[in-house]
Amino acid sequence: MELRQLAVVVAVAEEGGFTAAAQRLRTVQSTVSTVVRALERDLGTPLFHRTTHRVVLTPAGEAFVPAARAALEAAERARAAVSPLDGRVRLGVCPGLLADLHRTLTRLRHAHPGLAVEVRQVGAEEGWYRLRESSVDVVVTLSSGDSAAGSAILGHAGSEPAPALGDSATEPVITPLSAEELVLATAPGGARSAPADLSALSLVDFPPGWAIREAVDRAFPHRRISLEVDDLAVAAGLVRAGLAACVLPASAAARFPELTVRRFERPVTWQLAALHRGDPGPAVAAVLAQLG
Repeated sequence: MELRQLAVVVAVAEEGGFTAAAQRLRTVQSTVSTVVRALERDLGTPLFHRTTHRVVLTPAGEAFVPAARAALEAAERARAAVSPLDGRVRLGVCPGLLADLHRTLTRLRHAHPGLAVEVRQVGAEEGWYRLRESSVDVVVTLSSGDSAAGSAILGHAGSEPAPALGDSATEPVITPLSAEELVLATAPGGARSAPADLSALSLVDFPPGWAIREAVDRAFPHRRISLEVDDLAVAAGLVRAGLAACVLPASAAARFPELTVRRFERPVTWQLAALHRGDPGPAVAAVLAQLG
């Protein structure tokens, strides 16, 4: 049994599927499936129930995953003990992003207890400039998911030249992170499919500068915004009360299991990216590894 096999199984369990796990691990779905099947063969028991629409842990998988996660954390601590990493990384995060940021920071603390991470809020259009002025080391923001991804991340029009970071700075690098779907969260009960046209719905949305607002503006430019709040929990409360619906990333909607999550017939991608300087150094590289 190898650590890589454990990491793959944990990724499938946490992401809820082989394709999402492959995206997180930056590999292909067939490789993830092959690794899991080989481990299940060695163990003599299946770890996942596979259906057309979802992947869930078997009882053996429920017992295996916590132990696998603990083994991976122990390996990271052992690695850090041999070559400890310290310093400080200033992490800029657009409002509304990284619903599981606490898990990322916990993993970083276990793996690199000497590394300090400062989290700062950065608007969706500010990322490039905050890097340029060296007020942050990494920015997690929304990517447009196409060849003009920099226009969304860097905070300037795609037709304009990127502002220079200075003679001593290397070129910026855009590292793709998790990709998931935008979903429609509604009051408990009702259908599981979302209408393609949201113009007839009362919607709660978030202020300009939030990455969720940017993504929803792109995907549904003709929707009607009835309420605007700057807190996910407040938005969920309004939805729960039946006052409005809300378009959210699937990971954010999962924080509120009492709501009904409706999927769009034509999936709308929610793609994140990390923006950083070309030579990140070991501290920033460690943060990127956990974000990825």
